[in-house]
Amino acid sequence: MRELWLIRHGETEWSLSGAHTGRTDIPLTDAGRASAESIGRYLGGRRFALVLVSPMQRARDTCLLAGYDQAAVVDPNLREWDYGDYEGLTTPQIQVENPRWSLWTDGAPHGETADQVAARAEAVIARALACEGDVALFAHGHLLRELAACWLGLPPTEGRLFALGTGTLSTLGYERQTRVISRWNLSPSA
Repeated sequence: MRELWLIRHGETEWSLSGAHTGRTDIPLTDAGRASAESIGRYLGGRRFALVLVSPMQRARDTCLLAGYDQAAVVDPNLREWDYGDYEGLTTPQIQVENPRWSLWTDGAPHGETADQVAARAEAVIARALACEGDVALFAHGHLLRELAACWLGLPPTEGRLFALGTGTLSTLGYERQTRVISRWNLSPSA
């Protein structure tokens, strides 16, 4: 049975601070670059039938440093959640104005809702399942959490249940015919 390997990009200044980073194209920190290299060592040149990467620099650089840039195909559906007016803000900053705000249930003004992100995640899953063999996806935290929820048949808002650190690996696969999480939030540099 095939597996989908979810690879979250390495640390950036904004991920370190907790700022929502969707459209802003910022580079990896030195620690983020090191974790991307650790991902490459962990994968050890593993062959994938398909490697997809977000168009954002932080995901593309993680893919490059892990050694998969030559095989990678950019898929715009892997870009991070569009945080709209909340781009660059942390959750505590947003909650000063809107104390009960949750990205998962409220989305972002002038940005995306959980259902919109789930539609992109479903498109990525369909693309992955159309090929034979394992697939690597280099992308972002909220998008990959949403993708995991979709894989399991959960409502889009349930992506909130899957914590996912930077520079981590996770795999989605099957137990018999049932879709499952095989590994989650594995940090190769730890």
